Amino acid sequence: MSPTLQSSVFHQLADQYLQRQRSLGRAYVHEGSTIDALRRFLEKNSCADLDQVSFEAWCASQGHLSANTRRNRQCIVRNFCLYRQRSEPTCFVPDINRLPHRRPHAPPVIFGAAEVARMLAKADRLTPTSTSPLRPAVMRLAVVLLYTAGLRRGELVRLTLADIDPRQGILHIRASKFHKPRAIPLSPDASRELRLYLRERLRPPLSRSADSPLLCNTKGRLRGYTGTGLRDGVQTLFQAANVRGPDGRLPRVHDFRHSFAVGSLLRWYQQGADVQSNLPKLAMYMGHVSIVSTAYYLRWIPQLAAAASHRLEAHFGHLITGDAA
Repeated sequence: MSPTLQSSVFHQLADQYLQRQRSLGRAYVHEGSTIDALRRFLEKNSCADLDQVSFEAWCASQGHLSANTRRNRQCIVRNFCLYRQRSEPTCFVPDINRLPHRRPHAPPVIFGAAEVARMLAKADRLTPTSTSPLRPAVMRLAVVLLYTAGLRRGELVRLTLADIDPRQGILHIRASKFHKPRAIPLSPDASRELRLYLRERLRPPLSRSADSPLLCNTKGRLRGYTGTGLRDGVQTLFQAANVRGPDGRLPRVHDFRHSFAVGSLLRWYQQGADVQSNLPKLAMYMGHVSIVSTAYYLRWIPQLAAAASHRLEAHFGHLITGDAA
């Protein structure tokens, strides 16, 4: 980095902005990455500051991304420029009307136990590599925890050996999206899978230190899976097991979370449980602030409609008679 660019007003204010936002308790990981990427772009193109021309050139360099991703990143930069405008009224601020229009997200692909069983079978057939000797076991455990515990991808890759209690079958989530640490009790099947995985994970020469990652992919210098690495591995299993939506789309990793929520609701209907009183429990388990966030994951699928209809018939079917007008 040249001294001129390093000491530029843009560089200094970007540091101040990120420090201020983080001092308020905001993680600002994605925002920081976006602003750092913009800084590298300006440095590469010898731009000492951001203006309309350099902003449009930066936007053009991200044309391969989806409209929603591009809009999100451009909004991050715009928010920084608005912060800067407080002390520099004439500084450049992107016109919000010229940002990409937001497009509706594709609906999640909801899948069940049969699809997961096929994925587990494919995971067992994966070939270990020199840099990922536990690849089959890692991907199998990842599928199990994503499906049975509804974890976020980031929560899963951040798990360390200190975060798990294999005897009690409990995961401790420390770094959550809403800064809400929580304990997640696992099902008996998931607890068994975790213990089986640990038999391989705790063998030498892999590190057994408490702060080492649960999902590791390097034999020598131990390191954990990244979110991208986990996504690519799971996508491979989706494709190998032919798990697709009605329109032929492969699911996203996040669709595990949708499937977990819908599956929980379906089980309650089938078991005759009080669905309404269980929703706050589901919100707590998933790490949501309220059931409003949880409701986003509760998609209406044919199996759920049938289960709700059967319950309604069992409770109120006697009120409907054949000779009713």
